[in-house]
Amino acid sequence: MPHLLPDAGPQRVLAASNFVYTVGSGLFLTAGVLYFTQAVHLPASQVGLGLGIAGFLSLAVGIAVGHLADRRGARGVYATTLVVQALATAGFALADGFWPFVLAVGAATGAKAAGLAARSPLIRHFGGDRPQEFRSYLRAVTNIGISLGALLAGWVVQVDTLTAYRLLVIGNGVAFAASAAILLLLPAVGPGPAVGGPRWIALRDRPYLLLTALDGVMAIQFKVLTVAIPLWLVAATTAPRWLVAGTMLLNTVLVIALQVRAGRTIDSPAAGGSAYRRAGVAFLVSCSLIPLSAGTPAWVAATLLMTAVMVHTVGELWHSAAGFEVSFALAPQHATGQYLGVFGLGAGLAEALGPGLLIALCISWGRPGWYVAGTLFALTGLSAPLAVRWARRLRPVRQPPLETAVPSDPAGRR
Repeated sequence: MPHLLPDAGPQRVLAASNFVYTVGSGLFLTAGVLYFTQAVHLPASQVGLGLGIAGFLSLAVGIAVGHLADRRGARGVYATTLVVQALATAGFALADGFWPFVLAVGAATGAKAAGLAARSPLIRHFGGDRPQEFRSYLRAVTNIGISLGALLAGWVVQVDTLTAYRLLVIGNGVAFAASAAILLLLPAVGPGPAVGGPRWIALRDRPYLLLTALDGVMAIQFKVLTVAIPLWLVAATTAPRWLVAGTMLLNTVLVIALQVRAGRTIDSPAAGGSAYRRAGVAFLVSCSLIPLSAGTPAWVAATLLMTAVMVHTVGELWHSAAGFEVSFALAPQHATGQYLGVFGLGAGLAEALGPGLLIALCISWGRPGWYVAGTLFALTGLSAPLAVRWARRLRPVRQPPLETAVPSDPAGRR
């Protein structure tokens, strides 16, 4: 299992800020929806609609703020997005109807998307020779923080009082504000060098846009664990319901223990394309095991589901590491924020559309839908190496000269 913090330096500051932030995220991910239904008394349908609206509105924010981080300096822009998240989260306590709820959650979701893009130049600048590996490390830290936040949120759900839910909202906002404060310990990162040519180059980079779309389709897999498996377990199997928490715990422990190791083995765009392919095959296998759990004794269903989650998590490790590699390695250094903002569009669409798609396929349709979902992941993974090769062929044309914009190590890797 990775150490919680690096030994010293800017990486420690970034990891500490990320850890505090994700403890707050774990609070909201676990019990945020319950706050709006139990404390604000909004119907679940309105909560779902509001979250969907916020998700779609936030899609373009990451590109604009990522570009701003490239041009104005990433530390200040990233810290500002965290402050906006803290204020928007505090606004949850004032949301007493549908539209105030949409306004608050829209601001929070937009700031989150913006923050992910603004943080990318910091990861690249302070991540050493292999910022992709440092990104894998941060994902492991993220899972630790979310797990601790989820434990705290469990107390809120158990108490189930208005005061407890308001404390959850306050704790979430305080975590975001503290995360921003920790960034003040980080050395300032100046804007990237001015480079001639079109401003929105990421939106003109067709191979990168294709990889963004493929990664977005693959990112639907994250909703398999949080949406499809819990609903399937309860509705179609005899497995004990506590296994919903068991599957999430198994996934979290494996990601914490193995994400950094997976990132070390994927050290080039070509390796990233191959990892996408392996991930697609793993998701096909896991999605083929899950429907077999229906109509079986409880112990058989539990065994099949836990095995499927283990296989799925291996695919998740490969998918995440592949995304870290190709998104950074194929982005010119002077436009890291803009490119990573574009790459985040895929995950944003998966966040908005994935739950409905999986419910329609795997729950409403049933067993055949699981095989269709697995095939979709497999075909996406098989397509990724072709897109990577296309992108690499165009890199000398798309990127500015190395001596003015993209420092390289002696081996030519970024």
